[in-house]
Amino acid sequence: MAAVKQALISVSDKTGIVEFARALSALGVALLSTGGTAKLLADAGLRVTEVADYTGFPEMLDGRVKTLHPKIHGGLLARREEPAHLNAIKVAGIPTIDLLVVNLYPFAQTVAKPGCTLEDAIENIDIGGPAMVRSAAKNWRGVGVVVEPAQYAAVLDEIKRSGALSDETRFQLAVAAFNRISNYDASISDYLSSLKADGTRADYPGQANGRFIKLQDLRYGENPHQSAALYRDIYPAPGSLVLAKQLQGKELSYNNLADADAAWECVKCFDEPACVIIKHANPCGVAIGRDCGEAYAKAFATDPTSAFGGIIAFNRPVDAAAAQVVSKQFVEVLIAPAYAADALTVLAAKANVRVLEISLAQVKRDAKNAWELGRNAMDVKRIGSGLLMQSADNREVQTDELKVVTKKQPTPQQLNDLMFAWRVAKYVKSNAIVFCANGQTLGVGAGQMSRIDSARIASIKAENAKLTLQGSVVASDAFFPFRDGLDVVVKAGAIAVIQPGGSVRDDEVIQAADEQGVAMVFTGVRHFRH
Repeated sequence: MAAVKQALISVSDKTGIVEFARALSALGVALLSTGGTAKLLADAGLRVTEVADYTGFPEMLDGRVKTLHPKIHGGLLARREEPAHLNAIKVAGIPTIDLLVVNLYPFAQTVAKPGCTLEDAIENIDIGGPAMVRSAAKNWRGVGVVVEPAQYAAVLDEIKRSGALSDETRFQLAVAAFNRISNYDASISDYLSSLKADGTRADYPGQANGRFIKLQDLRYGENPHQSAALYRDIYPAPGSLVLAKQLQGKELSYNNLADADAAWECVKCFDEPACVIIKHANPCGVAIGRDCGEAYAKAFATDPTSAFGGIIAFNRPVDAAAAQVVSKQFVEVLIAPAYAADALTVLAAKANVRVLEISLAQVKRDAKNAWELGRNAMDVKRIGSGLLMQSADNREVQTDELKVVTKKQPTPQQLNDLMFAWRVAKYVKSNAIVFCANGQTLGVGAGQMSRIDSARIASIKAENAKLTLQGSVVASDAFFPFRDGLDVVVKAGAIAVIQPGGSVRDDEVIQAADEQGVAMVFTGVRHFRH
């Protein structure tokens, strides 16, 4: 245990600092502070020594130099177990600093603001703060280092109990401090290496610095011989899977999480009450309805065989009636923004079902950026010794963007179903073919090497589920390269088609649609999903 006798406090984020400092002072801890923080504490009636008075050297260069002094870093770096170190600081008249409380200039927040200039960014690069944090964290056996307000309560509680911080606590604080510095430096690198000569920023920086926080180890990866862990972004988007609260059930597996993410991302794209059932990363049933129960019944009817052991997601709170229907099937994971109390009672009878709650309250439906919509702004795929990075596929086609290319016009109901089918196709592995009618998937063909095979599989799936495709609509995630794929879906019963267009044989495919009296619309947008 290392006693805490003197604390140095220098914070940009003043949240809770007065209360924390007051509690330390009440415990007999001497307070040392800088500039604005020192004034805040003094104004609150606390006895505090300003760093300039402590070092005998006034701040200079507009505050750029104030803590870069031997009396500060000597007090932080002296090893308490090393007599030579203690003697050196004693001779120099340098007391030890036992607790460092620092948070850094808000660099990431500054560069995120519209109109941020290079000068603004540079002025928000902290120098003294990271230097002190590194010194304290390096000497963790003798110094505790606190880098965010969320740590105040636990640190204070331990000091109250023993007047000191344990080795374990100081080590964990040091790890958190180095992680904080790493993230801070990475954000500076991201920003500066993205700047162009004209001052604008490139979408992809010269060096990519991914920053993620580990949430948990997983039992194994995609297969039992693979290890795995779950991480989240430093700043996760609202409504993201990594923010889910598990209410009951077994531990989530790697495959559970991958499939749950696919289900949740798909169901969020619907405004109406919707249900999505995922199996092996593909929707095997999607539907909208008056409520969760009706949406689930329609989605399940698409492919009851594949739905066995599936991942189910709703975009509305689950009531007891919906829970009763769902609990009749074998379900791996159930996801919703909320659950009625009696619904949880019903689900409790299925103790192994993993029940996840993810709030959609903060997701802004009318937002212009991916983060506020609860989506990733970037997609990353690992390849041998490298990464592929791209902007995420967040493009949402609107009805008024569709181009009718056939003589036959789709009816209003067909247009609604075409838009529904298009939303679903975006989340189906390429090549994707999706038959729909009345807000319900009827047959889904996914992940085939040729589009015509996906079309055949989708019709076979519908036949196996005893669902008719007569009068249905169909979505294709990319253009039909030949008319044969169109011929298959029309023969199966489709009377309206939505596809991106853009093939050199578009005229041939349009002619085929006209010959067979079906309506076809182009989106001008492709949704490959590999």
